[in-house]
Amino acid sequence: MEDPVVPGAGVPPANGNGNGGSKGKQAAAKGREAFRSQRRESEGSVDCPTLEFEYGDADGHAAELSELYSYTENLEFTNNRRCFEEDFRTQVQGREWLELEEDAQKTYVMGLLDRLEVVSRERRLKVARAVLYLAQGTFGECDSEVDVLHWSRYNCFLLYQMGTFSAFLELLHMEIDNSQACSSALRKPAVSIADSTELRVLLSVMYLMVENIRLERETDPCGWRTARETFRTELSFSMHNEEPFALLLFSMVTKFCSGLAPHFPIKKVLLLLWKVVMFTLGGFEHLQALKIQKRAELGLPPLAEDSIQVVKSMRAASPPSYTLDLGESQLAPPPSKLRGRRGSRRQLLTKQDSLDIYNERDLFKTEEPATEEEEESAGDGERTLDGELDLLEQDPLVPPPPSQAPLSAERVAFPKGLPWAPKVRQKDIEHFLEMSRNKFIGFTLGQDTDTLVGLPRPIHESVKTLKQHKYISIADVQIKNEEELEKCPMSLGEEVVPETPCEVLYQGMLYSLPQYMIALLKILLAAAPTSKAKTDSINILADVLPEEMPITVLQSMKLGIDVNRHKEIIVKSISTLLLLLLKHFKLNHIYQFEYVSQHLVFANCIPLILKFFNQNILSYITAKNSISVLDYPCCTIQDLPELTTESLEAGDNNQFCWRNLFSCINLLRLLNKLTKWKHSRTMMLVVFKSAPILKRALKVKQAMLQLYVLKLLKIQTKYLGRQWRKSNMKTMSAIYQKVRHRMNDDWAYGNDIDARPWDFQAEECTLRANIEAFNSRRYDRPQDSEFSPVDNCLQSVLGQRLDLPEDFHYSYELWLEREVFSQPICWEELLQNH
Repeated sequence: MEDPVVPGAGVPPANGNGNGGSKGKQAAAKGREAFRSQRRESEGSVDCPTLEFEYGDADGHAAELSELYSYTENLEFTNNRRCFEEDFRTQVQGREWLELEEDAQKTYVMGLLDRLEVVSRERRLKVARAVLYLAQGTFGECDSEVDVLHWSRYNCFLLYQMGTFSAFLELLHMEIDNSQACSSALRKPAVSIADSTELRVLLSVMYLMVENIRLERETDPCGWRTARETFRTELSFSMHNEEPFALLLFSMVTKFCSGLAPHFPIKKVLLLLWKVVMFTLGGFEHLQALKIQKRAELGLPPLAEDSIQVVKSMRAASPPSYTLDLGESQLAPPPSKLRGRRGSRRQLLTKQDSLDIYNERDLFKTEEPATEEEEESAGDGERTLDGELDLLEQDPLVPPPPSQAPLSAERVAFPKGLPWAPKVRQKDIEHFLEMSRNKFIGFTLGQDTDTLVGLPRPIHESVKTLKQHKYISIADVQIKNEEELEKCPMSLGEEVVPETPCEVLYQGMLYSLPQYMIALLKILLAAAPTSKAKTDSINILADVLPEEMPITVLQSMKLGIDVNRHKEIIVKSISTLLLLLLKHFKLNHIYQFEYVSQHLVFANCIPLILKFFNQNILSYITAKNSISVLDYPCCTIQDLPELTTESLEAGDNNQFCWRNLFSCINLLRLLNKLTKWKHSRTMMLVVFKSAPILKRALKVKQAMLQLYVLKLLKIQTKYLGRQWRKSNMKTMSAIYQKVRHRMNDDWAYGNDIDARPWDFQAEECTLRANIEAFNSRRYDRPQDSEFSPVDNCLQSVLGQRLDLPEDFHYSYELWLEREVFSQPICWEELLQNH
């Protein structure tokens, strides 16, 4: 039998050396392939312009309203209009809504609310659609998008003043408890948009009312301002013995994730929940004002700068540019063979010049490609992340110490000025003095930072400089007060806790908070673009999939865009909601923040966010998953054109997608909140090989996003090893330029004692004990506590009235026989026990 013919076998190599020639060709082919893959990965990011992005609480008003509706729902706009016009003609003859006086409009709305209270589900839905048409701006009588938005706001204030929100809240309770709808959805193999019709109408009306009333404008009349504050109070606190509205929405999220209500329109629920939390607690600028106010109340010095304004004034650094030099650098011989050549010396001199010259050259320019080790580590990291996220509901196991993976070499220019004032903690001053005293005196004085006897003059100057930049945070004061309350509960008495909206929300969330956090992260995982479809994952597409699946290619393209847009909106709402909750709880009390953040960490939030960023972030931010002609309010004014491939692919003219960039920044801020000053969590970043993932995000030329990426890289540089720092000098210099400095923070050298191995669990366990002590002291107040007064008077104790069941006197004798007479009493044992 003949051997099979192998192509190329038996053909002698051109250079006469068979092994060497084939190896050289394989190496060259491998290098070219690596270069092509690198080019493909970075394609589109070579000439990335600076993204003109303004960070805020939310997008523009029209954009936030349009994201409420999926493109599959567009046919329902005409349905809502028809229901309103049929009802309106029976009540008002020969006139239109915009022609009525305000009193007549109020009378008609009162009639609508009366007709909501009917038994027939179908008639109730028609009236609810008529109300929704009013909230959508009565677009059938408008000529432009501006008119639609104006009348939508006007009608929403009118509807609120007539009590529409309370009526719809009762209907929402009925729909949530509708077991028939839940069981019907559970029996179906595929849930579609038709299964959530009533819920979508109710949630749409409530969202439009919250979003329109929340929006403040200088031209708003006095009555609207009063209504806004009343509405905020109603949503913030428990009204009529009911829980705050946000808790009802949280319960809908957990019910959806448990699989008991797969028909819930989860995107609308999450959008409404985010806007309710933002409306009741306040947005990011309001948070800054609250922080300034609270520092003044605690007697702390004012903030050195407004962080929002500092970030806005920052200039973005240039992303990496991949040129043909990359291919040459990958195909070049190893450095050992280049030793002694003039070219290599010139390269070394160029590197030295780039570090020595103070200039304003672009950061991240001419970055070298990723090495094989980096690509391999990124692949290992992705596999690790997938394994972690399969255990989303379980506590993450602390992984073994990381292997230090060398990354690409970088160069950067030094800055002319630093944007942030440096900060020093009290702990840093104590640590500095402890080291100095051990060195010069031989003993320490504990927490004493004033006694400098025996220390040399330069140490005096150092301590003076450190104290000039000392920063005492609100959290430091709260932790100190909590320690005092734990030590002296009797002498200090009970703490007076103000009933703020944030405090009320935390009290309501406290006992179900782990379930809320797990549910939100489950939905975030299902909506992440890097998630693989799994059979046990949550179906988040129930409120976007039509009853009949698309037949034509155009319909499939439209549905594909709609599904991607739907997921992006869910990511945006969850990321912003979690960030707002963390920031408000941190300001209210540090242990409330730590409680939420610890449950997020236990639910594997850190690997989830890293998995989200383990993609081409620039492609995600510049994605065009929108069809402008189908967006509200445009689709209500114009006749819908016939869709073509060109109109679907056109999208809008923006250079980036606002919501995706907003989501990325919020997820990075969330990751910073979870890992700041937490060494065990920082080690999780190292172990999950987050450095190459985060470095890829620096390709996005947006200052705020780059700042939070650099912050995350800064906290782990001391753990990445000297080789990583040496080969990533450009990133190190960018950190120096953009991130706030801690004066004696040894982040760039790794000599800090915190960089040494320690017990990972000890830090989290100590924190958990402090959180439980705080929650127990403030929120668990049992009647029979050890500090409650004891009544020692026999007559007083026997004379107390006890609430007994009504039928107790019927079985009184039987109770006496069973519980008293038939039970032997051992008096000696009783005396010994007491």
